[in-house]
Amino acid sequence: MGFSKPQKGSTSILDKNSWENSSELQNNVGYLPGEVTLPSGLSGTAFLHMMERMRGRVENDYLNMLLDRFELDPNISIKQMSLGVKRKLAVVTAFMHDPDILILDEPTSGLDPVMQKTFIDFVKEEKKRGKTIFLSSHIFHEVDASCDRIAIIRDGKIVSEFKSDDLKQKHDRIYRITFTSLDEYKAFTSKDFIFTSKNEQKLRARIQIPANRVNELLSSLDGFQISDFVEIPFTLEDYFMGFYDTGHHFEGVK
Repeated sequence: MGFSKPQKGSTSILDKNSWENSSELQNNVGYLPGEVTLPSGLSGTAFLHMMERMRGRVENDYLNMLLDRFELDPNISIKQMSLGVKRKLAVVTAFMHDPDILILDEPTSGLDPVMQKTFIDFVKEEKKRGKTIFLSSHIFHEVDASCDRIAIIRDGKIVSEFKSDDLKQKHDRIYRITFTSLDEYKAFTSKDFIFTSKNEQKLRARIQIPANRVNELLSSLDGFQISDFVEIPFTLEDYFMGFYDTGHHFEGVK
């Protein structure tokens, strides 16, 4: 955003140096900071008008659509706004000039669950319009639902970068199988599979298996009496926590 100069290296947007061309680029970029600080002496409407003048761009129809979409009444003092209302005002401000590029830091922080869903649905629509959206978030379902590519950062470095679909398609499958008798349970859990947990009392076992061995697993179950067979979804949160719990990289997504 051109707010600080890099100590080394450089950043660019649309092939223009972010530091040297910050004023120009901000007309083409929508920015939502992680911590929203708004001038308390203004009303929401006055703040929006101020941003319009600073950018030199006004998209009134688009702005009115945003106000309706996020159920925001800007005709009150910012000082009187709750955290959630201030966040909605910041969201509208980031999108109001209909920019092609958006940089969003923890965009739904402070929003209630209904508004979080509204925001995610809106981001999906903006993606379909061809916009480039750079989003930072610790809300896993938000990232999973809205991002095409995902990067995980640990200690200031990118430790994994992948397409979101790859995580679902390439990673091991996890299944929970419940048997009808102790003999059935013991016979199956003696097989050559990776069992992440076994519960003899409940006659239940959990198996982790590569996607290319799923058919082998199903074939091996032929003839067994099973009362329950459930796939346990492997989530983005599971993958993320692997880097912080163990510090190693999961196989399957590189």
